Amino acid sequence: MDIVIEVCKENRYKPPQFEVCLNDLFGNDSNTLFKLLPDFYAKLKKDKGKQFSPCFVSAVPGSFYCRLFPDQSLHPVHSSYSVHWLSQVPDDLESNALNIYMAKTSPPNVFEAYGEQFKTDFTKFLQIRSEEIVCGGRMVLTFVVRSVVDPSSDESCRLWELLAQSLLDMVKEGLVRELDIKSLNVPIYYPCEDEVRNVIQNEGSFSLERLTTFHVNWDPQDMDYKYLNDFDGPSQIHGETTAKAVRAFTEPLLTSHFDKSIIDELFKKYKKHVTKHLCNTKTRFFNFVISLAKK
Repeated sequence: MDIVIEVCKENRYKPPQFEVCLNDLFGNDSNTLFKLLPDFYAKLKKDKGKQFSPCFVSAVPGSFYCRLFPDQSLHPVHSSYSVHWLSQVPDDLESNALNIYMAKTSPPNVFEAYGEQFKTDFTKFLQIRSEEIVCGGRMVLTFVVRSVVDPSSDESCRLWELLAQSLLDMVKEGLVRELDIKSLNVPIYYPCEDEVRNVIQNEGSFSLERLTTFHVNWDPQDMDYKYLNDFDGPSQIHGETTAKAVRAFTEPLLTSHFDKSIIDELFKKYKKHVTKHLCNTKTRFFNFVISLAKK
């Protein structure tokens, strides 16, 4: 908004009205967000002055793998850490045994199934957004990927392998059934650069203007990322912070599959596995930011 206003001033245009349309799934409650809007509007008025054009914020429920907005109604679109989530669990994953995601022990068909599901979903995402974005509009996507072609690399799978190991620990204690682990597969996929570029090119609605990469530590507060003994206080903190972060985005998925009563104990075990791992290998999240222009 600041950039648009500055450009208007430089060219002596009247600033436009802003309409911000947010999107989340049907089951998510947007009321907390709406309660923040009065303070947001008041801050805009204070910072920008009375001459500032109005800003209207709304929320549109639904999956972004379906149509959400009218034809050619959007100018910029921004998706933050979303499109690596798949529309569904890939088919034919019975051979994945006690892995809850792709893992080093997964058979080749599991990697192929996940890759094909991403290809299908990302293609559909681009097709649908192309109908909603004006010609020449832009789309900026930020999502987790992998820096290597190998889908079994640590940066792609290790986080989930450790969570599976924590669940197996609970099987030994009689807290989780092995059958429930076999039936769990996480609907997520971290593509490599070639996969992303190929889908964009083959779908054809957008031109890829820019692709940048950056790393994020499993524990964002571990700034120096030094190797530490797993009994050291700082190392324990890094393991705990990582476990909390993973719990934040996996707990709804896990509680829909397992009894909610196991979650606290599960992430206590997960913290121990993550702490030990980070003492030996400082794995990071690899991320893309891509800028696309509607043709």
